[in-house]
Amino acid sequence: MTLPLVVGVDGSDGSLVAVDWAVDLATRGRLPLRLVHASLWERYEGALPTLSRERSSERVLAEHIVASAAERVLRQNPDLSVSTQTVPAEAVSALLDEGRNATALITGSRGRGELKGTLLGSVGLSVAARAACPVVVVRGDKAALAGSHERIVLGAGDLDTCREAVAFAFREAEARGCELDVVRAWRCPVREADGSTASAEDPEHQHEKQAAALIADLVADASAAHPDVRVSRTAVEGAARKVLVHRSAAADLVVLGARRRSGRVGFQLGRVSHTLLHHADCPVAVVPNRA
Repeated sequence: MTLPLVVGVDGSDGSLVAVDWAVDLATRGRLPLRLVHASLWERYEGALPTLSRERSSERVLAEHIVASAAERVLRQNPDLSVSTQTVPAEAVSALLDEGRNATALITGSRGRGELKGTLLGSVGLSVAARAACPVVVVRGDKAALAGSHERIVLGAGDLDTCREAVAFAFREAEARGCELDVVRAWRCPVREADGSTASAEDPEHQHEKQAAALIADLVADASAAHPDVRVSRTAVEGAARKVLVHRSAAADLVVLGARRRSGRVGFQLGRVSHTLLHHADCPVAVVPNRA
């Protein structure tokens, strides 16, 4: 059974951008698309007595949101399999529940209820931090959203965090026919005071070698499984979150791994992912790796 891509829709501009981006992803992967709108009208409507047979304005709005989103999808790809659902629940809970049976969850960067000055809506952040499946928060400029850079950036974290993220990044790079840039940032706590050129014994050189070796180990199996994917490997000095935000300006997607510890509740999102979700210039995929 092919699990669908699930898109959270609320009628906002951000969610419509997410719908458009998801159409392209579903088309490339030949995946069904499921549009979900979370609304509490059923809960409130059922609790209050009414003598009217007319539908409430909240119910009409909820139905209009998913119907117009489905129409938008079919205008772009009439052959795409699309289903819609209005869920009587709070948005984060609804999407987390949908994510248990989804290939991935797609959300916009801000919803209808978010302040215009915020960098990322609370729904997108909460879902990315807790979902059992990959989550893509769709953000960025027109070039990134259109896939014009023809490059995916994979943040190379620890081996026990990034296994699923590596597989996701290679599959998407193969489907797009684009380059995959695997980036490992490294830091050297001690520098030579005289600033001399690094030698084989210098700490800087050793840290760079270790970063390059980690990249090689991380992508070895996936490179063999996807021989047509063009892979560049970059070990660069600096803070990972700053390095990846900078490289996101020339990427169509940044892919990050996230560790999910069974039995633990609440946010499970590291500093790097948190920063990218707020500041990246392109969509960000957070791919969980269960410990």
